Amino acid sequence: MPRPVLRGLTRAALVVGLVLVVVVAVFWSFQRSLIFLPDRAAPPPVAEVLPGAREVTLTTEDGLDLASWFLPADPLADRDLAVLYAPGNGGNRAGRVGIAEELAARGFAVLLLDYRGYGGNPGSPSEEGLAADAEAAVQTLAEQGFLADRTIYLGESLGSGVVARLQASHPPAGIVLRSPYPELAAVGSHHYPFLPVQLLLRDRFPVTEHMSVSPVPVTVIRGTADSVVPTGLSAEVADSAGNLVEEVVLEGVDHNDPEMFGPLVADAVARLADSLAPR
Repeated sequence: MPRPVLRGLTRAALVVGLVLVVVVAVFWSFQRSLIFLPDRAAPPPVAEVLPGAREVTLTTEDGLDLASWFLPADPLADRDLAVLYAPGNGGNRAGRVGIAEELAARGFAVLLLDYRGYGGNPGSPSEEGLAADAEAAVQTLAEQGFLADRTIYLGESLGSGVVARLQASHPPAGIVLRSPYPELAAVGSHHYPFLPVQLLLRDRFPVTEHMSVSPVPVTVIRGTADSVVPTGLSAEVADSAGNLVEEVVLEGVDHNDPEMFGPLVADAVARLADSLAPR
């Protein structure tokens, strides 16, 4: 090979290598800003947006006071069951009002958890931080009269990793995973195939690791047009679940379509509750 050509190829390789190093460094430094997309603003007073609900304060083991909302069940349909709603990585509790109302109408008390750094709450989100927030939510529900064995955990997207971990230490009556993934790195690898996400990701949020060995009854909900968590990844979670009750497949539904926050999801939670053995 002529020497000028070799020098040119060497320079090109160096440039490509340098670009990759820079991209990896940027991803490493800013990965949490890619994972967590909170609406940090405090929502309006709960009475204005979710009538009948009240604000509750969750105190975490690391000393944070987190505002969340608790909505009692419709008294005409009360099941004496609660739903702990662990949201995904965006927005805040005000964006989950519709699903809370649907669940309450089906007889569930609902705790709309808002993580640290979301919805006017102090702190910065991380895997360990969200785990502590969920632990505080379990304690708060116990104070409202709902122990874990009278609670269904509903994890939305990123929240599926939160509740999968939570159920290992605080087994609930059942668990619903909406748009779950085997582990967060699988989602990252899909969106950033040119990066070694498995090596770089600090916040892992494993789901399959916990749910494949869990005896807790589980429902998996996935949309076939999901552009955030590929539907095949959610199907993997269902296939590996230790105690799958139902897999709900919503044809043509994307990750944040209204169907993911409405009656179809609430009905799936109700069916899971109906399948549980009487207390």
